[in-house]
Amino acid sequence: MPTHTDAPLLILKIGGSLFSDKSRPGSLDEKAFDALVRLVADLHQAHRGRLLLVTGGGAFGHGALRGLDPGDPFAPLPFVDATAGVRWRWVTRLTDRGVRALPLQLGAFSRVDPGDPTGIAACAEPLASLLAAGVLPVLSGDCLIRPDGALEAFSSDRTPEVLIRALGAARVVMLTDVPGLLTGGPGSDRVLGFVDALDPAPAYAHVWKESEWDVSGAMQGKLDALVACARQGADCFIMRGRPDAVDLRVLLTPPAEWPASTPRTRVALPSKEIP
Repeated sequence: MPTHTDAPLLILKIGGSLFSDKSRPGSLDEKAFDALVRLVADLHQAHRGRLLLVTGGGAFGHGALRGLDPGDPFAPLPFVDATAGVRWRWVTRLTDRGVRALPLQLGAFSRVDPGDPTGIAACAEPLASLLAAGVLPVLSGDCLIRPDGALEAFSSDRTPEVLIRALGAARVVMLTDVPGLLTGGPGSDRVLGFVDALDPAPAYAHVWKESEWDVSGAMQGKLDALVACARQGADCFIMRGRPDAVDLRVLLTPPAEWPASTPRTRVALPSKEIP
């Protein structure tokens, strides 16, 4: 199947809450997970070479980052093992559906760089080569090395920051268990439609405290990461993920054509706001 070069480059982040209960160690909803794998496989086959998958860590990744010793510069190391296991689950199930997918360790081609405006240095070649070959890169949260030799844990929410630093502007879609940034608090269906990446302060008024088992900052962590992505030129969205969806192909069409009945929060530079 040919690459659809007319489509944007899409970084699709699937939140662990869609297939795992973060409060229960080792939790995995097999039915939901298989349904999400089907959706990703379909999207890849339709737009081969235009998709990168980022998986949330779910109960596996969050559990590995609790209770770390702040005096140990390598304390986050178990996070590397935990997220590798989640990536491998995705790759094996995608392979069963005929997708050529490869799990990638973020820390192998990127590092923390305080001298860079983004705070990150990343090599594009591994990603570009895989996409050119029609392979689906599967990524997750990981540990990056700092100049002082310590490890810094990057959650899956921050992984798109690294990918955009390497590849340039792209579309970022985060699928989670809420329809966007809720203006009415937990349980609300009212969604903030647009966040100006140059002036995001008003949006933070709608962020509430995360659950005690969430170590990635919950919605605030997502908003922080997407503001950073948008300032690099990315067009970013937070939407509800539905394992029972027919397909995800709409995510690679112009956002102006997306169904009005599908709520989402867009985080971008002001020029991308749709009236």
